[in-house]
Amino acid sequence: MSMNPSESTRAASLEPSGVGQTRRDFLIRGSVATASFALPCAAKSEVGRLKKAVKIGVIADLHHDVMHDGRERMEVFAKEMENFGPDAVMQLGDFAYPNDENRDVIQWFNGIHEHSLHVLGNHDTDRGHTKQACLTEWGMPARYYHRNIEGIDLIVLDGNEKGSPSYKGGYVSYLGKEQVGWLKEKLGTLKGPIIVVSHQPLAGYAAVDNAEEIQELLGKASDRVILAVNGHSHVDEVVRIHGVSYLHVNSASYLWVGGKYQHESYPEAIHAKHPSISYTCPYRDCVFATLVIDPECLTIQVTGRRSEWVGKSPAELGVEVDPSLSSGDAILAGIRDRKIEKSVK
Repeated sequence: MSMNPSESTRAASLEPSGVGQTRRDFLIRGSVATASFALPCAAKSEVGRLKKAVKIGVIADLHHDVMHDGRERMEVFAKEMENFGPDAVMQLGDFAYPNDENRDVIQWFNGIHEHSLHVLGNHDTDRGHTKQACLTEWGMPARYYHRNIEGIDLIVLDGNEKGSPSYKGGYVSYLGKEQVGWLKEKLGTLKGPIIVVSHQPLAGYAAVDNAEEIQELLGKASDRVILAVNGHSHVDEVVRIHGVSYLHVNSASYLWVGGKYQHESYPEAIHAKHPSISYTCPYRDCVFATLVIDPECLTIQVTGRRSEWVGKSPAELGVEVDPSLSSGDAILAGIRDRKIEKSVK
């Protein structure tokens, strides 16, 4: 999502910002709005093969280099993960520049768990930073990779590749031919259950340019692909295509609204040091989610965190994000609880 005013015209550039709270009392579960969506029939047996419930913590679009309180937000996430006891944690991109200044935040995330996994975001290579620097500083094995966590096959993708025939400028959002070939090979050989992870969405709002191609591949493997998870969009949404559910994980920090809606949500001194925040509608608290894949109940429980807007909300500003999204539904300061249940068919 966009990190400076010159980029704010791009529809997909919704950025995160907000004031992080360090007390768990201010973190509100999204249980008020709980939704269920079916796990494909064919995938039931794959989930049932797990020896125990698998727990994963996910946080997206911290945008530490935009926000004034990125460290506080990471502290909230880290403390909550101590209580949750995950089998792995994942940050879904647009995290923190891979430099010396951010090394404490990077190491803090990596120290949460033995399996602290990273995904490359489109803004992680801003200001001259490189993908290789991310791999080195964050401790990633590759731009895209496979990791097995307690029987769950995680396929992590890089949606920041060039070569899209429909590219019209701005940040690239595409999976190149070589990576698509690698994905086909993994989908053909992994027994699953499989969760596909990316920064850019593979379906729904702000999806990669070759989304239909990827959806077709995942749909053919829907007997093993139990979920696809992404960040980037800064919205709370689920899309279901070809038997696969695509979960958009909201930003930890904010909704980017751009120059047309520029305003101040915090004291003047904060905006003076962090001017990009004025192009956002920040979330007061850190927003993230946990996933529990339960082989006994054959469900995936998504538990989100709810917050509130700092200053004016997008609705109060009259923000127009996308016709397919609406304030209070996909556009909200939080992540709703959801349950992916076994199909009744």
